[in-house]
Amino acid sequence: MPLIRELLLGPRRFSDLRTSLGGISANVLTQRLEGLEDAGVLIRRKLPPPASVQVYELTPWGYESAPIFQALGRWAVRSPHHDPTKPFSPVSLMLSLRTMFSDAAAGDLKARIQLIMRGEAFFWIRKKGAISIGRGVIEDPDLTIIGSPSDIAGYVYVGAPLTTLGVEGDLKLARRLPSYFPMPAKALGPA
Repeated sequence: MPLIRELLLGPRRFSDLRTSLGGISANVLTQRLEGLEDAGVLIRRKLPPPASVQVYELTPWGYESAPIFQALGRWAVRSPHHDPTKPFSPVSLMLSLRTMFSDAAAGDLKARIQLIMRGEAFFWIRKKGAISIGRGVIEDPDLTIIGSPSDIAGYVYVGAPLTTLGVEGDLKLARRLPSYFPMPAKALGPA
C-alpha cells in the first residue's frame, strides 16, 4: 500500500520511491514493483529525452485506489494512538491535507499554497470548492510553507507554533490554516 500511496501524485523514479519509502531494499522494492505491474496496478515507462529515465506510474485502475487511501486516513486519525507529528513522507502529508480538509470550516476559501518539503515542491489549491494537490511549483502562491512533513503536520493538526516553519506570503491565511483541518474525535478504546 505505501508504494501505491507514493505514486498517487504521479510518476516516480525507482530511486525516488526508495527514498520516500524509508530506504527499502532495492530487491524488495523491485519485487513489489514487479508484482504491482503484473497485477495491472502500475506501469513502467521511459520518459522522452532529455530526461530519458525510467519511471513507474499508476494505471487508471491504480488511481481508482485514491478514495481507499482517503477512507483509511480518516479512519487512522481516530486511533487513540495516532500521532500526526510522527515522521512520514511528503506525499502522505499532501494526501492527508486533501482528506482532512473541512469544506464547512473553510466556507468560500480560495487559496494557492506552495509547500516545500525535503527540497521538493508540492501544491495544495482550492478553487471553486475543489481541491487539487500535486508535485511542482505554482505561480504566485498565496502562501508558501517550508518545513518537514512532520513539522507542517504539527502546525496544522496539533497547534505547534507557526515559527517552526518557513512562511512567505499571506500570514493571515497561514494563521487560519489549522482551523480548516479539524481532527475528528478519537475512537473509544477498550472498556
